[in-house]
Amino acid sequence: MLSVGVMVSGGGTNLQAILDALDAGKITGANIRVVISNNPGAYALERAKKHGIEAVSLSPKDFSDRTAFEQAFLQKVDFYDLDLIVLAGFLVKIPEEMVRKYERRIINVHPSLIPSFCGVGYYGLKVHEAALARGVKVTGATVHYVDIGMDTGPILLQKAVEVKAGDTPKSLQRRVMEEAEWVILPKAIDEIANGRL
Repeated sequence: MLSVGVMVSGGGTNLQAILDALDAGKITGANIRVVISNNPGAYALERAKKHGIEAVSLSPKDFSDRTAFEQAFLQKVDFYDLDLIVLAGFLVKIPEEMVRKYERRIINVHPSLIPSFCGVGYYGLKVHEAALARGVKVTGATVHYVDIGMDTGPILLQKAVEVKAGDTPKSLQRRVMEEAEWVILPKAIDEIANGRL
């Protein structure tokens, strides 16, 4: 059984997609051991508790400096002895030491077809604003392994989503979540858990 930790910063819609897939049997061979958020007010923590999953808050603001936070964060992750770490809307850069220690065991979902609209500064609505400003006809989402760069790790899965006339950043964000992120993130976990990725 693959022991999974999910890292979140906000509402946890990607986490909910994972929980729904587990409940529906679309993810097998894996269980979520812990949900960790850098935001103590994140609704994702409530979603975890409702599913009987341990929910932990660890904010950089609670530490004297970034190094102290990164050490505490790595210790917390190590404590749970995780096989896979899933970044599901986690807006904290993963410490390099952790990336190296958990090489090929950390995945992220990004709301574009990497290498488009990714890297430093591209998160949340900013990704969709950039896609619309560029006039692309197709966007989507990517699940990739995390490396020491920003959105530069090996790509695991991608799914395209049509950009429609009249789209706003919010409407496009919602459709990318529903049609791509919530599909390929659970699929990636299932395929990793069952040795297909």
